[in-house]
This record gives sequence, structure tokens and C-alpha cells, in this order.
Amino acid sequence: MTLPTFIIYIFVFLYGIVIGSFLNVCIYRIPKKESIVTVGSHCMKCGHQLKWYDLFPLFSFLFLKGKCRYCGTKLSVQYPVIEFTNGLLYIILFAVNGINVESVLYCFFVSALLVISVIDFRTMEIPVGINAFILCLGVIHTIYDYENWVHYVIGFFAASLFLLLCLIITRGKGIGGGDIKLMAAAVGCLGFSKGLLVLFWGFLGAAAWGILLLIFRRELGKRLLSLFSYIVSCIRERRLLIFPGQSKETEPLRLGVFLFLGYLASGLM
Repeated sequence: MTLPTFIIYIFVFLYGIVIGSFLNVCIYRIPKKESIVTVGSHCMKCGHQLKWYDLFPLFSFLFLKGKCRYCGTKLSVQYPVIEFTNGLLYIILFAVNGINVESVLYCFFVSALLVISVIDFRTMEIPVGINAFILCLGVIHTIYDYENWVHYVIGFFAASLFLLLCLIITRGKGIGGGDIKLMAAAVGCLGFSKGLLVLFWGFLGAAAWGILLLIFRRELGKRLLSLFSYIVSCIRERRLLIFPGQSKETEPLRLGVFLFLGYLASGLM
């Protein structure tokens, strides 16, 4: 690695942790319906308005030993973890894709997925605004790579129709409208081939997690028998039937989390 390239990566990392600091704002405020623009940064405990020297990403947390300067409340370790993770992901994306416009788009995309994964994990909700942001990234990516615009359009509609079919079959158990919008926007942003790979790893992770939960709850045998009966019924009727509801409430899969992990897995592979 040459010195100029190393310096570029340093700036990429610093930019990544700055954006990571804003991601923390989004993660905490969006579920509470608070503004992420008009309201200044403040302590979540005492409400004191933070000064500019309290807002250095990563370094302020270390310098203040993880405590609020004004009330001494211990700060969540989420702050440095999100900031460092985002900076590291930016370096990886630039290293894999090169120093170009596409890498910048992928950086914004992975930041959006990072926010969605944390919010989805905590609240089981996917913010509409971030879905819209990813969709805008998809439009920009399509314009930038206009020679392959068909791949992005096909990816968007293919993901939408497939997940809509899953929603109908499962009667909304385990997947919701927010998941469909997220997957459609994500695949539309990445293109059909890359998006399909991300969906594959994401659904593989979700399936593995679901199986582990069933094993832990000792329900795997019953669910497999129910699935087998459903397949046999579809074959007999020669049509696609609605999957029967479960007696117990099904825990929704946090597809935002698994999409983020699927994107990381596809990049590493």
C-alpha cells in the first residue's frame, strides 16, 4: 500500500466515524419520533446541550471515560461501537470496490442498513424514511450505472413480488410490509445479481436463527410436520395454498438485521 492510499484510507475511516456519530442519533431518535436535524446533541439523561468538544466521534467517549461530562451518567457502549464499525466498514468497502463513486454509494447504503438493523432488533420496526433513503440511493446508482439500468429495475420488482408472495402465504407471520419495502429498495440499489446474493445470505441466516429457536423451544418436529402437510396439500390441490396459522404467536424475524449480515457475508465471500 502506497503512502497516498494509506492517507486516503485514514480520511475514509475518520469520515466513517463522523457519519457513525450521526447514525447513533438516528438510532436513538427515530423510534421516539424525535427530529434528527433541528434538535441539538444532548445528554439522554440530564438533557444538557453538548458542546462541540464533546462530539468528537470515538475520541470523546474515550477521553470522558464513557461518562457524561455534566451529570456523570455512564454512556452506552453503543456509541463507540457504531462509530468504529461504520468507519471500519467504509475502509473495507473502499478496499474492495476501489476509490470511486460506487464505493461512496455503498458506504451510505451500509450505514442505512446498520441503522435499520439496530432499530429493527430493538423495536421490530423498519423506519419508512430510511427505506426511502435506500430507494433514493438505488435511483442514483441506476443513473450512475445507466448502461445496466435493467438489472436494478428487475431486482426491485423481483424482490417485491417474491416477498409479497411470502407475505400472502404466511398471512403476515414472520414478515411485514416494512420488510418488503426494505428488501425491494435494497435489491433495487444493489442490482439483481448482487441483491440476490445478499438476499440469499440474509435468508440463510434468518432460517438458521429460526431453526435454532425452534430447537431451543422443542418445536422443530411439530413445525416440520406442519410444513410437510402443507406441501402435500398443495400437491393434492395443484395450487398454492395459504400456510396454516400456528397455535402460538410466531416471533417475527428481524429481517433488517439479517439483511445487514447478508450484505457483510456476500462482501466477504
